Amino acid sequence: MSSVAVLTQESFNEHRSGLLQEQSEEEDALPTYKDAFPPLPEKAASPEGTQETANAWTSKIRPLKSSVITQVFHVPLEERKYKDLNQFGEGDQAKVCVDIMHKTGAHLELSLAKDQGLSIMVSGKLDAVMKARKEIVSRLQTQASATVAIPKEHHRFVIGKNGEKLQELELKTATKIQIPRPDDPSNQIKISGTKEGLEKAKHEILLISAEQDKRAVERVNIDKVYHPFITGAYNKLVGEMMQETGARVNVPPPSVNKTEIVITGEKEQVALAVTMIKKIYEDKKKNATTIAVEVKKSQHKYVIGPKGNTLQEILEKTGVSVEIPPSDSSSETVILRGEPDRLGQALTEVYAKANSYTVSSVTAPSWLHRFIIGKKGQNLAKITQQMPKVHIEFTEGEDKITLEGPTKDVQMVQGQIEVIVTDLISRMDYTEISVDPKFHRHLIGKGGVNINRIKELHKVTVRIPPDNEKSNLIRIEGDPQGVQEAKKELLELASRMENERTKDLIIEQRFHRAIIGQKGEKIKEVRDKFPEVIINFPDPAQKSDIVQLRGPRNEVEKCAKFMQKIVAEMVENSFSLSVPIFKQFHRNIIGKGGSNIKKIREETTTRIDLPAENSNSEMIVITGKKANCEVARNRILAIQKELVSTEIFVLIRSSYYRLGRNRCPIATAFWYPTLILTIFTLWLQDNVVEDTMNVDPKHHRYFVARRGQVLRDLADEYGGVMVSFPRTATQSDKVTLKGAKECVEAAKKRMLEIVEDLVSRVQFCFASMVFRVFDSLRLAAPPAEAPIQENGEANGEVKEPVDPNAPKRCDVIVISGRKERCEAAVEALKALVPVTTEVEVPFELHRYIIGQKGSGIRKMMDEFEVNIQVPAPEQQSDKISITGLANHLDRAKEGLLERVKELQADQEDRALRSFKLTITVDPKHHPKIIGRKGAIITTIRTEHDVNIQFPEKNDENQDQITITGYEHKAIAARDAIQAIVDELEEMISEDITLDSRVHARIIGARGKGIRKIMDEFKVDLRFPQSGASDPNLVTVTGRPELVDEAIDHLLNLEEEYLADVVENEAKMAYMRPPGGSAAAMDEQRGPSKGFVVREAPWTTGNEKAPDMSSSEDFPSFGAPVATKTSPWGPKRF
Repeated sequence: MSSVAVLTQESFNEHRSGLLQEQSEEEDALPTYKDAFPPLPEKAASPEGTQETANAWTSKIRPLKSSVITQVFHVPLEERKYKDLNQFGEGDQAKVCVDIMHKTGAHLELSLAKDQGLSIMVSGKLDAVMKARKEIVSRLQTQASATVAIPKEHHRFVIGKNGEKLQELELKTATKIQIPRPDDPSNQIKISGTKEGLEKAKHEILLISAEQDKRAVERVNIDKVYHPFITGAYNKLVGEMMQETGARVNVPPPSVNKTEIVITGEKEQVALAVTMIKKIYEDKKKNATTIAVEVKKSQHKYVIGPKGNTLQEILEKTGVSVEIPPSDSSSETVILRGEPDRLGQALTEVYAKANSYTVSSVTAPSWLHRFIIGKKGQNLAKITQQMPKVHIEFTEGEDKITLEGPTKDVQMVQGQIEVIVTDLISRMDYTEISVDPKFHRHLIGKGGVNINRIKELHKVTVRIPPDNEKSNLIRIEGDPQGVQEAKKELLELASRMENERTKDLIIEQRFHRAIIGQKGEKIKEVRDKFPEVIINFPDPAQKSDIVQLRGPRNEVEKCAKFMQKIVAEMVENSFSLSVPIFKQFHRNIIGKGGSNIKKIREETTTRIDLPAENSNSEMIVITGKKANCEVARNRILAIQKELVSTEIFVLIRSSYYRLGRNRCPIATAFWYPTLILTIFTLWLQDNVVEDTMNVDPKHHRYFVARRGQVLRDLADEYGGVMVSFPRTATQSDKVTLKGAKECVEAAKKRMLEIVEDLVSRVQFCFASMVFRVFDSLRLAAPPAEAPIQENGEANGEVKEPVDPNAPKRCDVIVISGRKERCEAAVEALKALVPVTTEVEVPFELHRYIIGQKGSGIRKMMDEFEVNIQVPAPEQQSDKISITGLANHLDRAKEGLLERVKELQADQEDRALRSFKLTITVDPKHHPKIIGRKGAIITTIRTEHDVNIQFPEKNDENQDQITITGYEHKAIAARDAIQAIVDELEEMISEDITLDSRVHARIIGARGKGIRKIMDEFKVDLRFPQSGASDPNLVTVTGRPELVDEAIDHLLNLEEEYLADVVENEAKMAYMRPPGGSAAAMDEQRGPSKGFVVREAPWTTGNEKAPDMSSSEDFPSFGAPVATKTSPWGPKRF
């Protein structure tokens, strides 16, 4: 008995399908061993045997096709484009052939026939040969043209998908085919090429047109109420009709108010489908009756069911159609249409579905809703998990909870919620307090620290309204005691904040770091001293001088004064002097171990900075109070003079170095570090002189006043000249000068100038509220006991009564000097006296002038060098004060008024830009107006410069679109939207049935295919979602004529793709089913018999069948095996 399976494909298919014949018949059909396994030829075999063996093996092998083909084309003499027989192989014809070979990659060989026709042999790959053929026909052969007329609607079938059909036709016939554009009314297709190609092309085009002529489209008007009987429940009836007739039947869905049913397909199929539809219609029209019942509007949705499934269910059970009024209608009448004996059953089903659900409500204060819901919906989830069919709805602002679902379930859920509400009301309370919104952020605190502390401490919930609500009500919810305690604490915080004030201190940024101190130590001391005051320093990157203080009014004032005192001390201690000291003396000034410099620093309380050793600078910088700095400078200079006086240098004799006007050599030499200074001993012995001059005794006091400051200045300037005045009692006018001759002369000349100034000096009094000191003028407040003088004389001896309107002494500045200089000084001072003026600025513009964090007003103050004072908001004043120099005020006033004009213009523009209008648009059109990713609405917004707002999901007016902008632009945008709506209103929707197996092919990768169709035909396509009642239903929306074209195109695509699907399914029938299904089939068929052959070697003798697991019977390649004789013949490896 032989074993294993079947050899031929036919018997293999029969075996897979379980249709094997009787065992005896099977054995007769089995192949012999030699047929199945022909022996390999032996080396000494006869030629006949070899031939037979070879035929046996090669008969089963498919011959391989060569990738290179050769074709010969013949061009008759009369059709040749180049007919010069003398230039065969040369000239233009040869150039054209070479060009064709370069373009297509094919090889061309030309020869002349006896009739002078041109024979061309083309070799190469198939596509290259076809391209070369087309080039040869167009360039080496004269062209003819012809036209063929077919219906316009057949043109697209000639073009094919993406023009592939047209390209294939042109290559096949070696012609050029021109099809008129879609907007061209002509139906003539122009063909150009050879005569033979023209005939072939015309034939192919007419074949395509004839094939399309066989198709027909029929439109039947059937009353809308009878459509359900034609489609049947879940579209089963229309599906069976399409399967039986082969035609496609498109019935408009219930939502589309169309009576037209479209049937497409072959003419016979369409006629049969139309007959069947009309038969159903006539039958139902004759036999069906109607009854009308009243069902509450709120229960209609239960009768309809999800996606209309309940209506389909009733139609399937009873054969009765249930007609529900549209949702926008107020009618509650439901019409049942069908056979009279079925209407009662259908009515029972309708009432059962309507009453299967109920709507109830539970009274619960709105503030308890979120406690009922629980954190992240935990409380509500427990209820909904037990009763998943009950829908629970909370409406914001309403004191009720709406329940919807099956009656029994709703009653159970209602009881559970009522228990929860009763429990919450018994142990929870709420209250509301009113707090100015400007204090809300302070109540919350930085990062919510304040409000979180109150919540955790009192176990309550505090709701502070967001800034955009502009509400002053704060709601506290929780335990009654905790609510009262939290309320008390929040009110205390609010009252404390109302008493708070904010003050800005102007402190130069360079002092900020010093005030803060290292690691904030110094500012911590200030904060500890004023714990209720919050001190905010600006970010260093802002380069702002404003330090903000916030806290209780009194504490803020005290803190401000304290910080101003600190700043004043810093300003006082920031006076700086630079003293030039010879580099070689720096180490002596430092002293051993820094003893000298340390002693000076401690005694003068100054900071003394010396340049680095590798620096060329000779300047020593002293920082501190002015008086202390001068003391330190004098001590350092004294050390230098002492060092210089002890040095002995060689005197360089020369004519004296005249360095500087009116200066002696010694004085000048001291201030030039490049000269080697010495004590010119010999020079002093020869040149020291003594001289006298007369000075009126009344001027002596000027020279010796302030501890002889004027005399010290003369000595410093003129080489240490000593000036001696007589004692006061002598009343002598003789003054003695002693020193170097040139220095004495220069000092004498200077003293005469001073005396002359004193003689011509006058005094002017100038009253001012501003005190400024100028280095170029000597200004001094008059002593309390000294009367005002002019020309050095008293203006009166008698004291007059004090005028109450007279300026205070602290406001009087006394100027002494020559009259003309004093007058000039008075004018200069008057120009420096600040003047205040007021500018009328509307109160509502003040905040824009101040700007964000005061940036706007600071910019104006810096730009115009004035101070601008804006009144406090509570004053509601329109006056803004500008204080500054007179010559700056005009510019500042103009700048402020210009800014006001800009702001007013902005206000007017804002008012114009805030024009609003609304347009009513059906919400179903909103997605189309918005467009893909907002493209359409963005274009309208950009083009018209308007803001377009669509309603929120929970908005009552879902059909209102708000447009904001300039009036004319808003109207233009409205017109643009209305134009889109009008176009959408003209559109229709048609449902067609497309096999769901081709949906993915039509949609394409990432929707590329469907987008192309939508763009080409200007329609919208909606494919059914997974789980839809009819997975084959596709909705096409657009203009009527475009919808028809799109439907035709879709049906053609379906036909094309469906052929591929059917072919693939046929192929799958031959493939082994995956997984367990194959095992199941094997179990049904019984145990496999394997591959069976007759007359095998092991059946003729005593040999057994070869062992599949034996390495001897089936050795591995390359493995050494001992020779063994067997019925298989000698082994050859």
